[in-house]
Amino acid sequence: MPIGCSPNGRNINDGCGSLHPELLQLTVTGVRAQVGVALDGDGDRVVLVDHLGRIVDGDQILYILARARHEVGALTGPVVGTVMSNLGLEVALRERGIEFRRAAVGDRYVLSLLRETGGMLGGETSGHILCLDRTTTGDGLVSALQVLEVMQHTGRSLAELAAPMRKFPQVLLNVRVAERFNPSEVPSVCAAVARVESKLGSTGRVVLRASGTEPVIRVMVESREEAGAKAAAAELAEAVRTATR
Repeated sequence: MPIGCSPNGRNINDGCGSLHPELLQLTVTGVRAQVGVALDGDGDRVVLVDHLGRIVDGDQILYILARARHEVGALTGPVVGTVMSNLGLEVALRERGIEFRRAAVGDRYVLSLLRETGGMLGGETSGHILCLDRTTTGDGLVSALQVLEVMQHTGRSLAELAAPMRKFPQVLLNVRVAERFNPSEVPSVCAAVARVESKLGSTGRVVLRASGTEPVIRVMVESREEAGAKAAAAELAEAVRTATR
């Protein structure tokens, strides 16, 4: 059943679609549907909702598609995500013997790395998925159909297909600064990153990057434990603030 499909020329993405899937979550459970599909305004991104009303994002979609292709020997090249893709995706793919590579944020960078490495699957957490064995660009309908095909072929629910990928807690802080700078070029910030990475070890990940549009440094920390991720992100945010005083 379709929802959020009564346009009036002003309400695009208003309380619906991949950016606002809350209504879809309620609808899927309310009508006892097996899956819900939410596209963005121009249809290149998609997020799914399982029968329990839980969001299945781009990282989980990428895992489902990569695993399905790998199991039938149809996956070529590495799977490509971005520096913001959840560490849980990388870990889950590694456990299946699937190579994972990270590109800069942006679908054009994902596409470039796929072409460079001969890969066929890539995407972003937002649900912008590239299935180059099916189409040449991001297409939410194509991505959703690929997942539905896996569900039909395996007889497994969306929840079951997504379950093996355990998402790591991810904390993202936007630190406003007087003037945008490259965090990797500031010794005190680099030292703070090194300390945090040493504490996290192989069970966590740190990304600091400057916003391309505003004077903000984005601090992202992932860890198996949410408390550890929050503490590490706060430490790095303070290091960024101190560096600009």
